[in-house]
Amino acid sequence: MLKGSRFRFFSGLIIASTLLLFGFREDKISDRLQEKINTAIQGTYEVDEFSMDLMNVSDNLNGKTPSELGGENLFRITAGEKKLGYVYVGVAPSLKKTFDYVVLLNPDLSVKKSKILIYREDHGRQVGSQRWLKQFIGRKSGEKLVYGKDIDGISGATVSAKSMTLAVNNVLESLQILKNNNFF
Repeated sequence: MLKGSRFRFFSGLIIASTLLLFGFREDKISDRLQEKINTAIQGTYEVDEFSMDLMNVSDNLNGKTPSELGGENLFRITAGEKKLGYVYVGVAPSLKKTFDYVVLLNPDLSVKKSKILIYREDHGRQVGSQRWLKQFIGRKSGEKLVYGKDIDGISGATVSAKSMTLAVNNVLESLQILKNNNFF
């Protein structure tokens, strides 16, 4: 009986420690990813200097959106006093791993550009080609995208292409929800 009590005590201690560590963990953008985001912003908005300000979405509003907006995901981009637009930073699944992407938006919440920043697999890299990604340019908040209909498939990257289409679709839907709740 003493052995069982000790086992439960240490099991409980390990579970509590794990929850405590993960409960206070902050989702920070890595330096490598931030550098790629900065390059994407500078190239897309054609600026050298800019501010990237986190837009805090309440837990209540975040719960209504299909995209995660509760961490470091949505930012306002400004250059001096001029609002350039917004950037959404996300992670999407590929065949076996994940990839980091950004959706760069105009002030009217239409897609200015989308970009795969870090792709972690050897297969399916074609999803990062600007030739394929340009299909998202001009898409507006609230617009519903269907892979194979609105967005062409890409040979050799079917899983990643479907995933990116779903990700951008969710971002556009989430932006519309924010817009409908007078967030912008």
